[in-house]
Amino acid sequence: MTPTDPIQTVPTRVMPARPIYVDLRPKDPFRPSPQIRLASWRAVGKSLFASLRFLMETEVHVYAFAVAVNILISFYPFLVAMILICSRLLKWREASDVIIQTVANYFPDDFGLNLSGYLRQASWQKFSWLSLLLLFFTANGIFTPLEVAFNRVWRAKQNRSFVWNQVISLGLIFICGALVLASVCFTTLTVGAGGLAGSVQSVLLHIVALPVTMLLIFLMYWLLPNCTIPVDRLLLPSAAVAILLQISEYINLLTWPWLRDKLRADVPPFVQSISIVFWAFIATLIILAGAEWAARVKVGSPEEVSSEE
Repeated sequence: MTPTDPIQTVPTRVMPARPIYVDLRPKDPFRPSPQIRLASWRAVGKSLFASLRFLMETEVHVYAFAVAVNILISFYPFLVAMILICSRLLKWREASDVIIQTVANYFPDDFGLNLSGYLRQASWQKFSWLSLLLLFFTANGIFTPLEVAFNRVWRAKQNRSFVWNQVISLGLIFICGALVLASVCFTTLTVGAGGLAGSVQSVLLHIVALPVTMLLIFLMYWLLPNCTIPVDRLLLPSAAVAILLQISEYINLLTWPWLRDKLRADVPPFVQSISIVFWAFIATLIILAGAEWAARVKVGSPEEVSSEE
């Protein structure tokens, strides 16, 4: 074999073995799918399917149940605070009557608890700023687990301290109260109570409730996470979540007779508490799904997607 033989002139190289990296980090249930940009209806379907998978995660149910239990605890104090502001501070008895009548529509006498009667008694209590502050402080418990869940969704580095969380939560409670009062005052000024006017008033209250709910959801998505959230990422999810909450409200009203009879037969002492916790749990799942969708999905045209790629 000659020296010019190519087999002898090519040196033999031993390639070093590449290290194999294994990602041992646990999968984050709050971000199960990668970020995408919507450019087609197919992408919309994929994004919604990923949100449904997100709702099946056990940790998501833990946060939703924590919020639902806090809603059960905060529900009555918040209503009492609103009624006291209307009847004692603003001297507007008609507005407090609208709140009580709305509660009576959702929780009728056969609910097993005369909730509207208790609220009517509370409306005659002596007004006290300290009592009002304590009522609001009791009602803001729902925002603590919500902030932790939103921080997980948006990958915030850390949660707020308990003091700052209570400050933000108290501010949101006051904003929620102001928006509720604004919607009640609008319907009260538009139509008087009683007879046909009362029915029109109820319809108006439901119409006004949709944009008010949208604004409340937007404020929660924007203010609660301990990080900066782009506003344009929150507009569409806030509107969609508000519509879904309205739909779930009507489903609640339609299925209430069946659920009431079922709970009375199985767990008679807990008809009221289980009903409130169950529907609060469903509403919280919808809110968490909207937050997860907002953190993962961007809306854009195919040209924008191709330019980014």
